[in-house]
Amino acid sequence: MEFLVEGILAITYKEVIMWVIGGILIYLAIKKDFEPALLLPMGFGAILVNLPLSGVMNQTMEGVGEVNGIIEWLFNVGIEASEAMPLILFVGIGAMIDFGPLLSNPKMFLFGAAAQFGIFFTVILAVLFGFGLKDAAAIGIIGAADGPTSILVSQVLRSNYIGPIAVAAYSYMALVPIIQPMAIKLVTTKKERQIRMPYRPASVSRRARILFPIFVTIIAGLVAPSSVSLVGFLMFGNLIRECGRLDSLSQTAQKELANLVTLFLGITIAASMKAENFVSLQTLLIMGLGLLAFFFDTVGGVLFAKFLNLFLRNKINPMIGAAGISAFPMSARVVQKLALKEDNQNHLLMHAVGANVSGQIASVIAGGIILGLVPGML
Repeated sequence: MEFLVEGILAITYKEVIMWVIGGILIYLAIKKDFEPALLLPMGFGAILVNLPLSGVMNQTMEGVGEVNGIIEWLFNVGIEASEAMPLILFVGIGAMIDFGPLLSNPKMFLFGAAAQFGIFFTVILAVLFGFGLKDAAAIGIIGAADGPTSILVSQVLRSNYIGPIAVAAYSYMALVPIIQPMAIKLVTTKKERQIRMPYRPASVSRRARILFPIFVTIIAGLVAPSSVSLVGFLMFGNLIRECGRLDSLSQTAQKELANLVTLFLGITIAASMKAENFVSLQTLLIMGLGLLAFFFDTVGGVLFAKFLNLFLRNKINPMIGAAGISAFPMSARVVQKLALKEDNQNHLLMHAVGANVSGQIASVIAGGIILGLVPGML
């Protein structure tokens, strides 16, 4: 009874707010099907770590003293000390990706690069809003629409806002079908959205599929050495998929490995969602800046496609540029649905998929560039 009274008296209004936020995340996961594998454990974890005197963070044991609780231990081992969880997840993501549409249409590489504009634009905005350069860089990477990259970059840079950044990154990934159509329509005309792009797939040899992840890793390592762990684990997963000798391991990486790591990553991130740090004006600013980063990444890709059309005889549907973000395959599906809405005979899916998988590579390289540049600027 004494512990019950002590716990109730220890409750603060900020902790109650975090319970509500946790409940909202669980609601979005279950009712709206928004990234349930991650939002549900994040939401439940937010409630766990904000229970007064919660043993999941730390607890005092008789004869031992204070010891880390399970979530604190997972955070220290899996994220803070080694960044292991996000990197292991990249193996599963790489195993899921088919780079064939990109290899058969290499110009889609350009849209993956162009759609990272919002990251660097938002870094500047965040600095103007008073964030330090490390925190601003970590906030900007939300625009990559790549949750593991956002978590990894914010942790390596020792940002003070890992929790809000992770929540923003995964929330906006889940909201791709809502945010992207608005951004696309804002900067395109109906006529532009009706541009047809016949798909003539070029054959991609097995040799090319195997060599591609190896070459990408080498090139990324030379251009942005800090991206090697990100790109390398992504490409390693893809090599498992394409080598043709490890089908069972490829399936394991895509399903069991990716699902387990995603679940534990979600609940572990809750360690950085303690009420005293999360409930603040800075969190609201981060959510707003993250939305801007995501919005300008989409717009940047679309405007780049429109720029290319000034010089091309065979025009590109500018919506393809929006698929250059890393939210795979959601962004490609959004582009396809918008195209069919404007013209029910306009099939852009494979073009959009090519740009979308390019965005996977570009986002981790952008993260590596930030990790390489920011420490040297301090």
